[in-house]
Amino acid sequence: MAKYKKILVAYDGSESAKNALAVSVELAKQDNSWIKVLDVVTPYNGEATLTDGSNIKKTSVDSAEELFAGARAIADKEGIQILTALAQGEPFQQILAIAEDEDCDLIVMGRQGISHFERELMGSVTARVIGHTTRNVLVVPENYTWNGKWESILLAMDGSPNCATANDVALEVAGQRSVRIAALTVIKTNISNESAAFSQAATRKIEMKAKSIVNELKERAAVMSIDAVALVKHGEPHQEIIALAAELGVAFIVMCTHGKTGIKRLLMGSVTQRTIGHADCPVLVVPNRDSCEMK
Repeated sequence: MAKYKKILVAYDGSESAKNALAVSVELAKQDNSWIKVLDVVTPYNGEATLTDGSNIKKTSVDSAEELFAGARAIADKEGIQILTALAQGEPFQQILAIAEDEDCDLIVMGRQGISHFERELMGSVTARVIGHTTRNVLVVPENYTWNGKWESILLAMDGSPNCATANDVALEVAGQRSVRIAALTVIKTNISNESAAFSQAATRKIEMKAKSIVNELKERAAVMSIDAVALVKHGEPHQEIIALAAELGVAFIVMCTHGKTGIKRLLMGSVTQRTIGHADCPVLVVPNRDSCEMK
């Protein structure tokens, strides 16, 4: 990825969070980055006496210290020092606040969820963080391990203005890491109610547009002396993205978000959401910074 200097890791001690921290530590080794590990405790809403309240606070602090000890052990293995922070409140709000206060370049989160339904939801905290932050977010799947090697990255493109920043980030990543970039556009067509002649003409037009999108990125890469390949595929977008990522063995998938108001903040674009939910490798989600103002 780009040379991130300040990394915030959302950490709850789960296996997915440990994987997210391990990836962050590897990035920190390569870039001499600063890592802050954040644990968020949700407020206690029940009735409690003053004494009970003190006990609850102490229990939360003790539990956090145990989590942080585990986090330090992961970082210590690679010779990386981490900073830790315990916050109380709504998790996604605290993650956003700390990232803003510390001016973090990157937020790293683990992906949880075993069932198909849970994968589709992707996790409400993750979705809300992605939907509201102006920072890049790296979502690391459960059971993922990374050896720190860079061979290629996959940029999923749709040609929309919202994804211009993601394109720039992908080129920056490829340039700084000296890796190949695979630019992919997926054509999804539904011709069940169209005449064959019209559908063929429409498909050709869509294909020409798709090729122009990825070829333009390839040309930009060539100017920057970056090795790039332009690809157009047909099918279900998130499935084609995930399949190509596995085929190429990419280090990361780079994608953008779309909606930024109301419920669209949480939907973020179904292709991005489904890719995050099902990919076997980390997904770097890049916001469109021109439309990231809080509403």
